[in-house]
Amino acid sequence: MIIIGEKLNGSIPSCAKAIAERNADYIRDLAKRQAEAGADFIDVCASINEGELEVLKWMIDLVQEVTDTPISIDSPNAKVLVEAMKLVKRPGLFNSVSGEGTKIEDAFPHLAGTDWHVMALLCDDTGIPKTAQKRIEVFEMIMKKADEYGIKHDHIHIDPLVEMLCTSENGIETVVEVMTYIKTHYPEVHISGAVSNISFNLPARRLINQAFAVLAMNAGMDSAVLDPLNQDLMGMIYATEALLGKDEMCIEYITKYREGIFGQKK
Repeated sequence: MIIIGEKLNGSIPSCAKAIAERNADYIRDLAKRQAEAGADFIDVCASINEGELEVLKWMIDLVQEVTDTPISIDSPNAKVLVEAMKLVKRPGLFNSVSGEGTKIEDAFPHLAGTDWHVMALLCDDTGIPKTAQKRIEVFEMIMKKADEYGIKHDHIHIDPLVEMLCTSENGIETVVEVMTYIKTHYPEVHISGAVSNISFNLPARRLINQAFAVLAMNAGMDSAVLDPLNQDLMGMIYATEALLGKDEMCIEYITKYREGIFGQKK
């Protein structure tokens, strides 16, 4: 599983407060702890409208002071992300594009021929498609564009749009159908998404998140935006990989346990 650490996001109240107060120690500490907990990318999202690029630069500089873990630059504005690409020391994750407006045309020319990964959301100018078939149509359009620009399939992370379970008409049936299609027809493409989206407005959210992670991984999810400091969730992920036969002799599971990524060190 490719872990994208979610904690440095201005939509989280504690992080928004740190950004507003320019609390550098808070940013450095969260970046360092997420990297040590096994994050493959550190997501950096200002989540503000004015001065977004300036705040991203401040955050990126602080993250790069304490870890070499690649950065996921995160904004709904593809043009801001193109500028943010120039601020990082090594290729990371461009988070994100979608079928909306000119986002793909704004981003893909700058990603072509690079080692950057890209997150693509399966929505378009009509919003979030209600059916799996419509999301698959958006996916196929994105893949056609990716092929035109020479974006490598294994550099693409597809977010099938994980929505709140409490307002869903069919649980996770729609996203599972989309995930299954992607893995069947484009096995090198990564399936991603924000795990915690599924549990908004529900009690004991951690249980829903853990259950969703297991079901989604069984359907092909191999990349996720989540809290790497949550040991229960991380343990569930490594256990599921072992059960799915993706961890030969359970070596990764045993190693991460001994490192204290989840459970207690022994």
